[in-house]
Amino acid sequence: MKGPYDRHRQVPALSVRPAEIDADCYNKVRRALARRTEADPIWLDLPGLRNLRLVLMPEAWVVADQALGHMPVIAWMGFAPAPDRALHDEVPCELHFYQGKAERILESVRAVMRRQLRAHLGDGAGRGEVVALHRGS
Repeated sequence: MKGPYDRHRQVPALSVRPAEIDADCYNKVRRALARRTEADPIWLDLPGLRNLRLVLMPEAWVVADQALGHMPVIAWMGFAPAPDRALHDEVPCELHFYQGKAERILESVRAVMRRQLRAHLGDGAGRGEVVALHRGS
């Protein structure tokens, strides 16, 4: 799907609660968003989660049901990283639920999301090495 996505702003959430995003996931999404060449959101399939796709935008990550016209199911919004946040620190946010049974699939969504982010970024595909940095005299 091309263009902006804003269904999560048009549909009222059934419930909202404070949450935290683990640092690894937050950092991967930020890296993926920084690498994109267009301003459009990143759409990732969520294999094993029927009809669900993940929409990644700087201001929100939305699990959308494509069978229902990309209706939001779950959304992470209101990211509030601390100004002095270390790379290993979790990031506070709000978790929005748009369907009554959305909370039941949350852990499955998180697991599949991590795998899809790794695949999208190509993590683990290259050879990593530590390089010594030298100070100039």
